[in-house]
Amino acid sequence: MASSNSSSMLAALSQVNHQASLTNKVRDLPTHQFVDLLEQITREFEHFLRAIDMINNEALETMLEQILEAFTLKIGQILSAERTTIFMVDNTKQELWSKIASGESDHKLEIRVSMHKGIAGHVASTGEYLNIPDAYADPRFDSSIDKKTGYRTRNILCMPVFSSRNNVVAVVQLLNKLGQSPFDTRDEQNFREFASSIGIILESCNSFYIAARNQKGVAALLKAISSLEQSLDLEKTLQSVMAEARDLMQADRSTLWIVDEENHELWSKVKTGDNRGLIELRQQADKGIVGYVASTGTPLNIPDAYEDPRFDPSADQKTGYKTRNILCMPVFDSSSTLIGVTQLINKNQGNFTSLDEEFMRAFNIQAGIALENAKLFESVLVEKQYQKDILQSLSDAVISTDLEGRIVTINDAALELLGCPTDEAIAKNCRLLWEDHLRQRHVWEVIPLENIQFRLEDSLKNGAKHYVPEQSLSIALYSTEDLPAQLAIPSTTADRSFALWGKTDQPLLSREHIKPIERSINLTVNPLTNPEGGVLGGLLVLEDISQEKRMKTTLYRYMTPGVAERVMQLGEDSLMVGERREVTVLFSDIRGYTTLTENLEASQVVSLLNDYFETMVEAVFSYEGTLDKFIGDALMAVFGAPLPLQNHAWGAVQSALDMRHRLERFNYDRLSKSLPDIRIGIGISSGEVVSGNIGSQKKMEYTVIGDGVNLSSRLEGITKQYGCDIVISEHTYELCKDQIWVRELDRIRVKGKNEPVRIYELIDHRQVDLPTQRRELLEIYQEARHFYINREFERAQRRFQQAHDLVPTDGAVTEHLRRIREYISDPSKRPEEGWDGVYTMTTK
Repeated sequence: MASSNSSSMLAALSQVNHQASLTNKVRDLPTHQFVDLLEQITREFEHFLRAIDMINNEALETMLEQILEAFTLKIGQILSAERTTIFMVDNTKQELWSKIASGESDHKLEIRVSMHKGIAGHVASTGEYLNIPDAYADPRFDSSIDKKTGYRTRNILCMPVFSSRNNVVAVVQLLNKLGQSPFDTRDEQNFREFASSIGIILESCNSFYIAARNQKGVAALLKAISSLEQSLDLEKTLQSVMAEARDLMQADRSTLWIVDEENHELWSKVKTGDNRGLIELRQQADKGIVGYVASTGTPLNIPDAYEDPRFDPSADQKTGYKTRNILCMPVFDSSSTLIGVTQLINKNQGNFTSLDEEFMRAFNIQAGIALENAKLFESVLVEKQYQKDILQSLSDAVISTDLEGRIVTINDAALELLGCPTDEAIAKNCRLLWEDHLRQRHVWEVIPLENIQFRLEDSLKNGAKHYVPEQSLSIALYSTEDLPAQLAIPSTTADRSFALWGKTDQPLLSREHIKPIERSINLTVNPLTNPEGGVLGGLLVLEDISQEKRMKTTLYRYMTPGVAERVMQLGEDSLMVGERREVTVLFSDIRGYTTLTENLEASQVVSLLNDYFETMVEAVFSYEGTLDKFIGDALMAVFGAPLPLQNHAWGAVQSALDMRHRLERFNYDRLSKSLPDIRIGIGISSGEVVSGNIGSQKKMEYTVIGDGVNLSSRLEGITKQYGCDIVISEHTYELCKDQIWVRELDRIRVKGKNEPVRIYELIDHRQVDLPTQRRELLEIYQEARHFYINREFERAQRRFQQAHDLVPTDGAVTEHLRRIREYISDPSKRPEEGWDGVYTMTTK
């Protein structure tokens, strides 16, 4: 039988320098002694197992509290004290703490005092007994506690409790000996009789408590770290980090601040007061406690926030919250770059310890990885959406495949090319149906182009690129009353037959429900590669060059896409068949074009016209006009054809005014380059025309013909004679007279026409307030015109001269003065009685 006083066998075996001790010990043992040894080791293991069970027991902390409470009560009874407190020594934080205070109240609370202050601190740090008959006479006594509680401390007995290693593990403090006498040496001696046993018990309990606390901390750390792997969403990761850090550190509040390097700020998201949403907080990256950690990367463990000059108490003052202590630590990513800061406020019990810092440092390593992954995932999602938006915005059909040639992505243009309905009422559901049927199918099963399988496989295997122009694509739509349109592919096994979605294992489709579609396309096949050049998949681009697209592309050159789309819906016949329409025609021409360009190279002339027409055509399209043609440096536009426009005259007028403003900006840019400015003339007239495709079988173009076209051209020409930039006919004026400022220039008969027409100078929109000088000129001009039409030429001359003196550059005034002087100097040219005021133009 092994002796009971022998040292622990397991303890001996745990020493490194006793590696073969057990083997040597049992080598020559008789059987009965070997059995005794086994029993000893078994008992020791049972002790270890019970210790482990105790550490894992969640009631350990409660058990320690109960032991302290029981010891406190009994020591107070034995030594006849009014109040007794047992303070445990926390060497890590150099503090004394007690979970139980026995006295008038049984309320459990934690008391913490410094090991280097007060009576209990003196005993803890020195190991001396203190028996103080008059507490207030001892300078180490803190009387402020009595003042707060109303209790009166008379005498104190304070004694150390030693561990088996002769270290102070606790301090017992007794207040006020019952009766009138203070504590004496007999009380001290009574305490010494059981002090050593209490020391061993408290040492063991404290060791178990610390081990259990560490184990709980590790378990909480593992739980917190594992929870960070549950989401790649940045906001959810933020909330998870804050919640788990708060639970791990048993803190009241926690915040994770993210570094925003671009704005030199820290930001976070916290829950609103009603917990229904999140609000974003921001602060400068170098201000306050969090800013200090962010700018230096140094952790801060602050036991008293109000003692730290970096702490801003204004938030506490506003909310009524009291910040006691703070643990603030940096968060780094995998490349050791600081990306955030965790801030924990108010440890539930006491202050944050060095062990808390160790746990939080380990936690922050994993939090940094989780944040980095979340930010990376967020950027991937943004990039993915960006690529998706680009793909969908392309007008050409684009299909990507995997390495097996199966469809991965297909844009809307590709679905439309294959016949997917675009009608808004059913488009969304059909698009989802088509995508579901097309994804993961081999491209050649749904795009029946010649050699497409060979070209794609060559691209996937060898990185080859293929471009094949003008391929014929023959597909069909299959529809019934119960099913929306579905893709049908020509069968490879039977002529003039189709299979649904290209599935050859299904019965061929009945032709009565088939709508054939013929396309002409340009095919491009390219490999998709990674940065190292490895092939990841294939990319097919199908450019539709069928007649419909050619027509649409042509129409886009002459009208806005919206108008072009509506014309396409009407079909080609809407342009081929001539019809009469009420329209407004606009002619625009550059003044002095020959002089302007005679010293320019041919390339410079082309560049000038392209830049000029680019902005002028935009003015036409902005008001739903159609570009009819360019005639050298002139432009002809139609408003109201090929599609009717309810207020075509107003559209033309707005377009002309826009041209005027655009020309000002155009000239400003030219003058900044020391180039001469450009002047234009615009003529506008409304009336009935014939519109349609006109020409020969080899070349045709859409245009309009009629008196309105000719008159607009004449009006553009006479802008030079009247010295203004925009002249409109009376037909246009009547259609929008309430919306514009005009001046009636004259009543003329253009060359080649017998019917006279009133013409007006277009001044501006009605919303524009005219300058005083302009208003005065218009009034004088109108009065002078009255005298002029009534053949009172002398009075008209005086008024026109008055207008000329006001604005010497006004062309219309100058033109009338010229005529009047001619009438007065040569009576034979003077108009006769009954004259209608019409002036006949002799030139175009």
